[in-house]
Amino acid sequence: MAITSANQLELLQTAEAVAREKMIDPALVVEAMEESLARAAKSRYGAELDIRVSIDRKTGKATFTRVRTVVDPEAEEIENYQAQLTPEQARQYLVDPKPGDTIVDEVPPVDMNRIAAQSAKQVILQKVREAERDRQFEEFKDRAGTIINGVVKREEYGNVIVDVGRGEGVLRRNEKIGRESYRPGDRIRCYIKDVRSETRGPQIFLSRTASEFMAELFRMEVPEIYDGIIEIKAVARDPGSRAKIAVISYESSIDPVGACVGMRGSRVQAVVNELQGEKIDIIPWNEDAPTFLVNALQPAEVSKVVLDEDAERIEVVVPEEQLSLAIGRRGQNVRLASQLTGLDIDIMTEDEESQRRQAEFEERTKLFMDTLDLDEFFAQLLVSEGFTSLEEVAYVEIDELLVIDGVDEDTANELQARARDHIDEQNRQSEERARKLGAEDSLFAFDGLTPQMIEVLASDGVKTIEEFARCADWELAGGWTTVKGERTKDDGLLESFNVSLEEAQNMVMTARIQLGWVDPEQLEAESDEEAEADVAEEVEA
Repeated sequence: MAITSANQLELLQTAEAVAREKMIDPALVVEAMEESLARAAKSRYGAELDIRVSIDRKTGKATFTRVRTVVDPEAEEIENYQAQLTPEQARQYLVDPKPGDTIVDEVPPVDMNRIAAQSAKQVILQKVREAERDRQFEEFKDRAGTIINGVVKREEYGNVIVDVGRGEGVLRRNEKIGRESYRPGDRIRCYIKDVRSETRGPQIFLSRTASEFMAELFRMEVPEIYDGIIEIKAVARDPGSRAKIAVISYESSIDPVGACVGMRGSRVQAVVNELQGEKIDIIPWNEDAPTFLVNALQPAEVSKVVLDEDAERIEVVVPEEQLSLAIGRRGQNVRLASQLTGLDIDIMTEDEESQRRQAEFEERTKLFMDTLDLDEFFAQLLVSEGFTSLEEVAYVEIDELLVIDGVDEDTANELQARARDHIDEQNRQSEERARKLGAEDSLFAFDGLTPQMIEVLASDGVKTIEEFARCADWELAGGWTTVKGERTKDDGLLESFNVSLEEAQNMVMTARIQLGWVDPEQLEAESDEEAEADVAEEVEA
């Protein structure tokens, strides 16, 4: 088949038809045709020739040209004598040839045999497929994080393939609500979780179990959320069973919970129906973590809340009859409340809390009796006034001891003297044991470390200031690690001495500065830059 005047316009008509069918740019189809014709010409004239084809966008005329490039033989070696020329060879074509100049000669069109035509067809199809994939990715990449309606096409190994218009989405089996089943032709609403460009084409991953899916459904049903008057602060789901959603209103006249529920529950019921009957608790958001947790544990009633901010844990005390309601079936209620607040929750009854407090009271009473040589009644007085350690008794202002019934100035001085003597003896013994373990003077000279701390460090192999400076802050203060959604405790060497993470950071950094590992001026400059960046972010917000 030769490219003659009879079929020149047919090229453009074919390109437009293919582009219209695949909804891509006609120019891309024409470029694919040019490449396929050039490949066919190379098979006719020789693969080593640089043959190029240009199709006129108005007339459809295909022009075949041979391109040769002038190269400097001293700068680079000539590898293809059919496509490259030296300046001397190019003088018969150009007046003053220079490296980089090109010589373009028109060559006769080729007759395309069956094999060449088939090859050209494959090139065009491949280019069209690539253009179609690029168009699909460009269309869907900015739609991640939104809800899309589609039609079920088929099911493959538990995964549902969904027709989403100009592409296909995949709803994996772990992204389906448990008891849902679909047949081809069913309409389905999903959340676009991710859009990736892969070798086999754009992959659109859908979800119906994502927390964001519920948030988007509420945004569609509640105009106040769409307008920004009400904000969804957190969502926790047990897909298909139960969910909790925390909302806040930025207008005092609008109740966030009531707005989400709607007249006679119409708004929340629309979301429940979409989620196959999933029960939804709508909870008012509160900046105060304990208050927010009390709301999150609804419908259970809470008697008392104790928050440990460092450990990100919270203790909740409930009446005995409310315990099962607070925990929920298979721990569902407390698990969702934990996900919603981002805190680990320990639930106990009032009796269990009372027993724990009594055990702590007895333990501290015995401590003061043994170390300060006090009778039980006097030791209990100290504990009742809030004293928990020998250090508090030894170094507290004497006026705080004088408020205890029956304690005069002489008694207070005697108590502090006994406490300090016991602490000094403990320090002496700890220092002696630490030195036997190999602790060096550099550790004892470091401000902030007590002999008891140094003994613990030395028993773990930290015996010099250099070894101490290499420690990570969490190794000293302890912390929490989240692995596969489960938070596990990391014990710190100095955790029993109530060393916080910030204190551990400061001590380690001070040791590094003393050793000359860190330049304090550079550290201060970096801190100033971080502070300025934080201010800039707040201004932008």
